[in-house]
Amino acid sequence: MRVLIIGSGGREHAIAKKILSSPKVSDVFCAMGNPGMEKDGIQTVAIQEDNHSELIKFAKDQQISWTFVGPEVPLLNGIVDDFQAANLKIFGPNKKAAMIEGSKEFAKEIMVNNQIPTADYQAFTNYEEAVSYVKEKGAPIVIKADGLAAGKGVTVAMTLDEALAALKEMMTDLKFGASGSKVVVEEFLEGEEFSLLAFVRNEEVYPMVISQDHKRAYDQDKGPNTGGMGAYSPVPQISEATVQQAIEKVLYPAAIGMVKNDTPFTGILYAGLIATGAGPKVIEFNARFGDPETQVVLPRMESDLTIVLDDLINGKKPQLNWKENAAVGVVIAAEGYPGSYKKDIPIPNFTEDVTVYYAGVAGEKDQLKSSGGRVFLIEAEAATIQEAQTKVYQALKSVDTTDFFYRNDIGDKSKQ
Repeated sequence: MRVLIIGSGGREHAIAKKILSSPKVSDVFCAMGNPGMEKDGIQTVAIQEDNHSELIKFAKDQQISWTFVGPEVPLLNGIVDDFQAANLKIFGPNKKAAMIEGSKEFAKEIMVNNQIPTADYQAFTNYEEAVSYVKEKGAPIVIKADGLAAGKGVTVAMTLDEALAALKEMMTDLKFGASGSKVVVEEFLEGEEFSLLAFVRNEEVYPMVISQDHKRAYDQDKGPNTGGMGAYSPVPQISEATVQQAIEKVLYPAAIGMVKNDTPFTGILYAGLIATGAGPKVIEFNARFGDPETQVVLPRMESDLTIVLDDLINGKKPQLNWKENAAVGVVIAAEGYPGSYKKDIPIPNFTEDVTVYYAGVAGEKDQLKSSGGRVFLIEAEAATIQEAQTKVYQALKSVDTTDFFYRNDIGDKSKQ
């Protein structure tokens, strides 16, 4: 098989590497990919992910067996619809179904209509109305840009001043552009967060193992929200009963509800959940693999991901098996991220027993330099989270990380 992956980040690197490890696959192409991927034999393609016509031409010319879409933007731009219209096989939700991530309000309506447990909310397009609602409710409270904001359009406001500042940033300063012209204001939920992903085909749901992401920039969950600073799997403090409850009360009703809504979902459904005293509740849905969760979930997959996806694309029932081990992934970011950050920082080479997934990098594969905020992720597997943690942090201490920063506590919550 010859497979095309759409996207350029660490998530796509992990997906492409896993697919390329299959004996059934001869070539994996990634558009646009990044030069770090080439270290693993992944072939990068110089076509932008929004250039659907050129991607379709490439898939036809190269006799691609099927295409997998990594990021949310091409999904919401209708890449799946366009590939299917060209009679090409592709895995991911179409434009209408991707709205479960593209609009917080759309997702909330799906949840309310299908009795999926989530925080109480109100949506606003009028700034003054949003302000008076927030003043009436008080803090803590959660403010979310309705549209896409690269994982950064959420403020968990612990004070009223913080909440009002977030509303001003989103609705009047338009920090996130049109994405913040509508906001969703939610009640604050207390509990441990976890990510539950699943392969979905209409009403069929095939859950993956859970993981836990770390959105805040600094240790002890301090600092601004980012696209994710690291993840680990499994999450031992979340009980198997809670996971099963989430599968039954969140994933299945969401898949069935999307079919009933005439927006059937096929692809990767990501549920960002919080284990509250009243059971698991949904914080958000995404329409694709999470980043950095993918980089710790896929290494634990014993099944051949290529066969799983091929079965889903071709109407067969996939078989999923998972290893009992643990995986920890730590994101290395450029100093200053998620604000303005340095670029062109040389990337160190790692010789330890770790895997490197590249994201914001440029240059040649043997002379990589940073080009983005989240630059690369170091992942390690071991029998326990603590052993995997030790491997990752030892590898990081063995190289020069001047001008980079990373969290030192990824996986620590598993010990609490």
